[in-house]
Amino acid sequence: MAEEATRQFDVSRVEPAAEELRLLPWATPDGLPCYLSTDGEGYLATLADDIEEVQLTMGQELFDHARGVLASGARALTEVEYRWLACRLTEALSDALRVADSRGQRIPSLSDTAETDGSDEQGAH
Repeated sequence: MAEEATRQFDVSRVEPAAEELRLLPWATPDGLPCYLSTDGEGYLATLADDIEEVQLTMGQELFDHARGVLASGARALTEVEYRWLACRLTEALSDALRVADSRGQRIPSLSDTAETDGSDEQGAH
């Protein structure tokens, strides 16, 4: 039973509904992506939206701090401070890329949009 609990979810083995899986803004302890089958409603979808907003806000604040550090006349940081800043910027970039990937996967394709509004490529001018 414990062995089953430690198995990782393999999204490639999911049938066609995999298109409806949302990449979440957090990962497993092993660094693997987490997915949620959702229609965009519900507690976990709202939590994921809120966490994405926090991640992007923190990334913007860190970016603003880095620009200040690099500004002309700014106090030079120590090696340890620059390393800390580089690590935090790397984390923020990783978060932002995950958010972009997740949101990009949820943008409907042109064919989905055409099916929804009843038009097709030849009939739309």
